[in-house]
Amino acid sequence: MSELILARIQFASTTVFHFFFVPLSIGLAFIVALMETLYVVKKQEIYKKMSKFWGKFFLINFAVGVVTGIIQEFQFGMNWSDYSRFVGDVFGPPLAIEALLAFFLESTFIGLWIFGWNRLPKKIHLLSIWLVSFGTAISALWIMAANSFMQNPVGYTIQNGRAEMNDFLGVLTNEKLLVAYPHTIFASLTTAAFLVGGISAWNLLKKRHVDFFKRSAVIALIIGFVSSLGVAFSGHTQAQYLVKEQPMKMAAAEALWDDSGDPAAWTVIAGIDTDNKENTFQWDIPYALSFLSYGKFSGEVKGMNTIQQEYEQLYGEGNYIPPVKTTFWSFRIMVAAGVLMILLSLIGLILNWKQKLPTSTRFLKWMIPAIFLPYIANTFGWIMSEIGRQPWVVNGLMLTAEGVSPSVSSGQILFSLIAFSLIYTILAIVMIFLFVKVNKQGPYAPDTEDANVADPFSTGRVG
Repeated sequence: MSELILARIQFASTTVFHFFFVPLSIGLAFIVALMETLYVVKKQEIYKKMSKFWGKFFLINFAVGVVTGIIQEFQFGMNWSDYSRFVGDVFGPPLAIEALLAFFLESTFIGLWIFGWNRLPKKIHLLSIWLVSFGTAISALWIMAANSFMQNPVGYTIQNGRAEMNDFLGVLTNEKLLVAYPHTIFASLTTAAFLVGGISAWNLLKKRHVDFFKRSAVIALIIGFVSSLGVAFSGHTQAQYLVKEQPMKMAAAEALWDDSGDPAAWTVIAGIDTDNKENTFQWDIPYALSFLSYGKFSGEVKGMNTIQQEYEQLYGEGNYIPPVKTTFWSFRIMVAAGVLMILLSLIGLILNWKQKLPTSTRFLKWMIPAIFLPYIANTFGWIMSEIGRQPWVVNGLMLTAEGVSPSVSSGQILFSLIAFSLIYTILAIVMIFLFVKVNKQGPYAPDTEDANVADPFSTGRVG
């Protein structure tokens, strides 16, 4: 394989794996903060146990996510030095601020939260976990600001062959960021909600701590339903943005070779022939693409052939059509997973309203594999977003082929790809092992500090 293909595979693998942990950290921090808030407000010990129990999952996930993030940033400088050199003045500051401001905010108050039980006043301790939650959300904002520049470069000027930032506020008010950031936050809440819901369902099936896990499941279902709807509506906003600012990505996501006509139909499935630039068959829903694109049941959407001609006039000769099959099917897998999450959370809330949730065996069994639905949606949504931007690494400014490091050989990239994949596999095994261990211990396993109070010999002192 060429250096470009291997570098792209490595970037995809590191980013996808890292993104397994980021949404869960954001979502779990919020859920744990909400549970502790219920403890402080209602003064019921069960909510304290809930915040501690689910907090363990958050801490494990956060620790592994930090390691994967370091590896991801490392491969930027290793495999994409020309890219880093070209956009470093714009791409670097948000990442630096994320590390110096948001990450240190998270780390500091995580420490206070872990060691502050029964030491800090309740409200101060509660404030610490809310600041952790705020820190995770702000961290995502800075990362999304950097990524949004790649999708829609703003706030820069070209000086000496490099992109240099000349409008920091413009970078932070990037229209792409404004539509993508809410989508990411809602997706994060959904990810955590379905993890909590799935683990709670497993324990309810086993009749373990029924009251504890029923309350956890209800909180998860409420957050899962609201956030799944938030994902859908914010995704609709993103689609309207794509039609205006990234029409080629939108056309590829719909396998739309020629202009749609007015009104535009949404293609549910299609047989895509990229060689002849046509669809051998397709199943359409009339008017739906117009509504998705413009919020009304009329309006034409440009096809890839038309946009290709426009881009050739604007950027010169070249193929500006992204991998259509990957973009098309990634979008549909993401949508299907999102619809299933809305339906499952709604069914769960109805069962709870009918007081049948703990005894609904079939639904509880559905919720266990449903843990993976947000991960499927997150992964394929990211693939659709990044693959749909090709052949650009910075949309309209720099081709992906121009960003790869010129001095790194394919053998070196292959070696690091294998090494990183091995590290990721070990981390995944460790994380799953720890998750299973925490779940088996249950919410009423004695805390370390409680054990020390109960047993003075546990401190190591003799006599």
